[in-house]
Amino acid sequence: QVQLVESGGGLVQPGGSLRLSCVASGRIFSIDVMGWYRQAPGKQRELVGAITNSGSTNYADSVKGRVTISRDNAKNTMYLQMNSLKPEDTAVYYCNLQQYHMDYWGKGTLVTVSS
Repeated sequence: QVQLVESGGGLVQPGGSLRLSCVASGRIFSIDVMGWYRQAPGKQRELVGAITNSGSTNYADSVKGRVTISRDNAKNTMYLQMNSLKPEDTAVYYCNLQQYHMDYWGKGTLVTVSS
């Protein structure tokens, strides 16, 4: 089994920054991709960004230029640096890991952007 634990969420003012972390543990052998998703109240879960096993990243248009995904392979940890946060970024942020044909999710961490 694979376990994912997110951290770093909280309350931040518009224009502020947050850094989310996702620590993966368990039976990890070959990660295909890790990504961040978010779900705002009343909306469907959407992709924020992802990083492949080769290190390539991609981002949703809504956050492109404001967020950066990075990974520490030795620690099996993925990060989401978010800058210039907007109220519409308020959501529960979920960590996702894909290995072989299995799909794993964390429980999420809440980010609230409000003045």
